[in-house]
Amino acid sequence: MRAIWTGAIGFGLVNIPIKIYSAIQNSQLDFDMLDRKDQSNIRYKRVNEKTGKEVEWENIVKGYMLKDKYVVLEEPDFEDAMPDKNKMINLQTFVKEADIDSIYFDTPYYMEPQKGGEKAYSLLFKALEKSKAVGLSTFVMRTMENLAIVRPHNGILLLNKLRFEEEIRPTADLKVTNQRIVKQEMDMALQLIKQNSSDFDISGYKNEYSKALLKIIKQKAQGKRATIRKINVDKENTKASELLAKLKASLA
Repeated sequence: MRAIWTGAIGFGLVNIPIKIYSAIQNSQLDFDMLDRKDQSNIRYKRVNEKTGKEVEWENIVKGYMLKDKYVVLEEPDFEDAMPDKNKMINLQTFVKEADIDSIYFDTPYYMEPQKGGEKAYSLLFKALEKSKAVGLSTFVMRTMENLAIVRPHNGILLLNKLRFEEEIRPTADLKVTNQRIVKQEMDMALQLIKQNSSDFDISGYKNEYSKALLKIIKQKAQGKRATIRKINVDKENTKASELLAKLKASLA
């Protein structure tokens, strides 16, 4: 793994030097875009809008449109905006993870102690584990401010980015009405949930779609015609008048 951020965790007056690594990897198949005629790769170019000429990456800068004019920002400008948050994940407060709605959870990252920070890292890990709390912080990574929690996970500290409240869309525009549910319908719905309840085991869930798609790719590579599985699925929407009958059939 390659570190994508280096800095320190601020725990009171204790600074813990750490490196951050991505905790996730893509399990989707990687497809290239091709020209149907000769299967040549499609390539994108970064071109100057006015001249149409290609621009080398080292000559590309970031700009912000302000009063009909671009203001160009260089790397030091991004660092100067919040220098205290560019290299420090300061744990500002501690909360219970259960109090954070899952809608706010975003990308997870592994945290590894740098040389000299091993004992302080271990202390924070064990203190969070014992208190059953998570540390809440904001920090800057890749020119963006991030809200995050630091929590113990499988013997290491895990940083989990959170979405800001302003990033969550309101639900007011959704057309959802409160419908009257009769007792028999509710009883059957609860029975159906109980009948299909089990302990959560992530190992039981795999990306089966990618496996099936790869099987088709290998068949086509050998000149074979891919087998199309026909699945008989009732796709008709359940009407309110049919709800009770459908629930009964589900429990049968």
